[in-house]
Amino acid sequence: MKLISRFQAASLGTAELYGLRKEAFIAFVAAPRGSQKQRNALATMRTIEDELATRAPGL
Repeated sequence: MKLISRFQAASLGTAELYGLRKEAFIAFVAAPRGSQKQRNALATMRTIEDELATRAPGL
């Protein structure tokens, strides 16, 4: 899984982010425990979650 930066995440649409989050999750589960691939997938999921949280409508 390629590491996604905040800048890259901000430039993507919401639907694209949800799709990438799914891909990152699958990559995380498939990677060997503690590997760099697993850490990259986890970091990507966190970046995507942070970006999606900024787009959530406020109350």
